[in-house]
Amino acid sequence: MQSLIALKDVSKTYFNGDLAVEVLHDISLDIEAGEFVAIIGQSGSGKSTLMNILGCLDQPTSGEYLIDGERVSCFDADELAALRRRTFGFVFQAYNLIPTASAQENVEVPAVYAGVPAHNRHERAEALLKSLNLGERLDHRPSQLSGGQQQRVSIARALMNGGRVILADEPTGALDSQSGREVMALLREMNENGHTIIVITHSREVAEQADRLIEIRDGRIIADRAKKGRSNPEAAFGLAQRTREGLAAIADVSEAVKMAMRALRANLFRTILTLLGIIIGVGSVVAMLAIGTGAQDSVLSRISSMGSDLLLVRPSMANFRGSAGGSNVTLVPADADAILELPNVAFAVPEMTSTVTLRRGNIDYQTTANGTVPQFVEAKSWPVGRGEFINSDDMEGYAPVTVLGQTVVKTLFPDGSDPIGQYVLVNKIPFQVIGVMSEMGASAGGNDQDDVVLVPLTTGSMRIFGQRNIRTITVEVKDPSAIDLTQEKIQALLNERHKKEDTQITNMSSVREAFTETSNTMKLFLGSVAAISLLVGGIGVMNIMLVSVSERTREIGVRMATGARRRDILVQFIVEALVVSAIGGAVGIVAGLGTAYVARTFGMPVSFTAGPVGLAFGCAFLTGLLFGYLPARNASRLQPAVALSAD
Repeated sequence: MQSLIALKDVSKTYFNGDLAVEVLHDISLDIEAGEFVAIIGQSGSGKSTLMNILGCLDQPTSGEYLIDGERVSCFDADELAALRRRTFGFVFQAYNLIPTASAQENVEVPAVYAGVPAHNRHERAEALLKSLNLGERLDHRPSQLSGGQQQRVSIARALMNGGRVILADEPTGALDSQSGREVMALLREMNENGHTIIVITHSREVAEQADRLIEIRDGRIIADRAKKGRSNPEAAFGLAQRTREGLAAIADVSEAVKMAMRALRANLFRTILTLLGIIIGVGSVVAMLAIGTGAQDSVLSRISSMGSDLLLVRPSMANFRGSAGGSNVTLVPADADAILELPNVAFAVPEMTSTVTLRRGNIDYQTTANGTVPQFVEAKSWPVGRGEFINSDDMEGYAPVTVLGQTVVKTLFPDGSDPIGQYVLVNKIPFQVIGVMSEMGASAGGNDQDDVVLVPLTTGSMRIFGQRNIRTITVEVKDPSAIDLTQEKIQALLNERHKKEDTQITNMSSVREAFTETSNTMKLFLGSVAAISLLVGGIGVMNIMLVSVSERTREIGVRMATGARRRDILVQFIVEALVVSAIGGAVGIVAGLGTAYVARTFGMPVSFTAGPVGLAFGCAFLTGLLFGYLPARNASRLQPAVALSAD
C-alpha cells in the first residue's frame, strides 16, 4: 500500500552568508495513514526542522517529499498553502493562538482560508470546543484561558478543516503533568478516530505513548521502532475526503475587516495617533476646498450678476496720472450716446461718482454718490426694492431726486420710517427720496454695494460733482459671441472722437475667466498644502503597518500554517491599512465639514459639495492602499517556518 507520507533522502541546509549548515542528512521515512508516531530528539537534533518539512512549512534542500504519492518539492507557495489547509492540523508547544481573537475565532481561522461560509464555521467551531469541554469559554481570549485550555483550543483549530494529519510540536512542553496527560489522551482519541498523529518531543515519557517511535540525532534517524500497527487508515481516508476545499481564500471582505478591527483595537493609542494624520489631512482638504469653492462661487456670482455680456469703458490710468485731479479726462455723456449707435450695443450707461456727505435731522453720514441714467438697473442687474428709479423726465428736468442703497437707509432712518417721499441733504443740497434699491451685499472686492446714493447724471453733474466728465460707461451687447468685435469698434470710435487713445475697455467675460483661472490655481495650491498633511498621514499608516507586521510575525506564521496563501496575508494587511484610512477619512470629513460650517457662521462664503468630500475620502483610501502595500507585501513573503520561530 502507498504510504501517506514518504521522505526519500531528504536533506536540509541553512545558509548564513558563505557558511552552510546541514541540519538534516539524507532522511528517508514512510508514515502510513492512521499511525500514531512520535519523533524524539534533543534540542539541535533536527526534529523541529523535520516537522517543518513534514508540515510543508519549509522545503528540503535536496531529496523528495511525497504525500499520497504526489511530489511536494515542486509545489509553489500557494499550492503548499492549499496542501496544509486540506491535510494538516498543527498543535504547537506555545499554542500560537491569536491574542486579539476569542477562542471560537481562533478555531475558525483555518476554515476562513478554506472559504467556508460564516454560519458553518461558527457551528463547527462551537461543536469542537464543546467536545473539548470549552463550551463556556467560546468568547474568552487566550489571556483569559489556562495553558491546558489554550492547548485544547489549539487542538480544536487543528481539527477545524478535518486535520487528516495532526502535527503536534512539544504539545505537553508548556503544561503541567495533569494537563499534559489530558492532551495526550486527546491525541490518542483523535488517532482512534482515524487521524494520523505525529508528535515531536524531547520527552521519552511522551514518546512512549505513541505506537511508533522514531529517534533522531544530529540530523539522522538512528532508531525507528514500531510498538503496534496503525489504527484505522480507512477512516482517515474517508475523513480526508470530507475535508472542505472551499475557495482557499478569505471567505468575505467582512471577515478581513473584522480581523483588521481586532488588530487595531489591540493597540488603540497607537491607532489613534495614526488616525490623527489622516483626519488632519482629509479635514484640511474638505475645509479648504469648501471655503475656497465658496469664495469662488461668491465672487463669480457677483461678476455674473453684472453680466458676462458687459463691457466697462473708463479713462485709461495713464490719462489719470498725467492730469491733476483728472481734469483732462475726456470721457463725456456724449460718448455713451455715440456708443449706443454702434451695432450689437443694447445700451450704454454712463456714470460719475464722488464722495458726498448726507444729512437727515441730526444724522450726518459720508457715502458715495453715483450719477447715472435710467438704464442703470438693467446694466447692473440691480432691481429697485421700493419706490421707483430715475426716469427720463428726471434726467431732462435736472430733478433733485435720489434712490438710496439699503446701508444708507439703515443709517439715515434708524427708526424704520419709510424714506420714500422724504428729503435728505446731499452736500447740503436737498434731494427727495423716490426709491430704495434691493440689497446687493458686498462686491467682488469686498466693498459694500448698498452704501450708495443714486442721482440723475444731469443733476449730479451740475449740482454735486461740478464737472461734466464721467468715470465709466457700462455697455451691454446684444450678441455675446460678438463681444470682442464690438469692443474693438467701441475703442476705435472713442479714439476717433478723442483724437487719442485715452480710454480702456474691460471685458467682463474675460474678467470672469481670469478670476476663475486664478481661483482654481489658488484652490489647487490650498489642496496641495492639505495633501501634504494627507501624505504625512499616509507615512503614519505605513509606519503602523510595518510595526504591526513586526509584532505579529508569529501570527502570520500561524495563519500560513493553517492554510493562508500569500495573497490572503497581503489582502489582510492591505485591508487593515484601508480600514485605518477609511476611519480616518470619515472622521476627517466630519471634522472638515464642521470647520467649514463654523467658518460660515462667521460670515465666510462656504460651498458644501460632494466633489471635495469624495475627492478627500478617495485620496485617503488611495493613501492607505499605497502606503499599506509595502508592509503587506513584506508580510506575505515571510516563510511560514521562519515566521513561526519569531520571538
